[in-house]
Amino acid sequence: MSARTFADRMSALVEARAVRPSAVGEAARRRVRRRRLLGPSGRLMIVAADHPARGALGAGPRPLAMADRRDLLERLCTVLDRPGVDGVLGTPDIIEDLLLLGALDDKVVIGSMNRGGLAGAAFEIDDRFTAYTAEAIAAGGLDGGKMLLRIDDRDQATPATVQACAGAVSELAGRGLMAMVEPFISHRVDGRIRNVLTPEAMIRAIAIASGLGATSACTWLKVPVVDDMERVMAATTLPTLLLGGEVPADPDAALAGWQQAMRLPNVRGLVVGRSLLYPADDDVAGAADAAVEVLK
Repeated sequence: MSARTFADRMSALVEARAVRPSAVGEAARRRVRRRRLLGPSGRLMIVAADHPARGALGAGPRPLAMADRRDLLERLCTVLDRPGVDGVLGTPDIIEDLLLLGALDDKVVIGSMNRGGLAGAAFEIDDRFTAYTAEAIAAGGLDGGKMLLRIDDRDQATPATVQACAGAVSELAGRGLMAMVEPFISHRVDGRIRNVLTPEAMIRAIAIASGLGATSACTWLKVPVVDDMERVMAATTLPTLLLGGEVPADPDAALAGWQQAMRLPNVRGLVVGRSLLYPADDDVAGAADAAVEVLK
């Protein structure tokens, strides 16, 4: 895709946003949907871009890396064009921009649901559902919804988030849609939420997430690579995607960790965001290709 071609597409997107809001729904109806969630490989490679709606705009050493929407969309389109990349995870604004750019045909599209726990806020654990609903995901022809579940035993806001996630799992499953749950045990350190990345903490988080909702038939998990992944993944039979997290200091070590965990039977792929979109060398296509190679 040439810079000029993308500039033209962006110009049309901005114009449609201003003068023809119905274009979003029209693009959703035109989108060619993928027939099956998993491709021929039985794996999924998803690029995540739901960070800005939580006010989390940094990537690696760049505190406002994701603040430039045109640049973010161009990076997303580059990744989605790479062979082996199956789809995207995002909030409505991102998904609708990509629909208007014509970038989502034959792609898995997952809507991000709870973005109310704003990064760094005193109320961060109170992670309210402020983006997609299960009803909107189904109406828009999306393939599922994702929710973040951070459990802080000392924060009174935790039960409300657990309950809201359980409701979303039930509502998505009732429509036959994937419910992607990203669970963590968390606590505050110097006033900021930190996720506990020990095997024992992840086992507990997975156990709690697996039991959410009236059925787990459509539940998938999204978890980080931590020590002793074989023991961690033995805590559930649910299909699981590995998350990419922050831009790693050592990309080769991150790839090796994903590759080793991919051998476990219920690990089905990757959901990678900033480390794919903003790699240290800024080679977005190369980072996407390297992540796809892990799935093989």
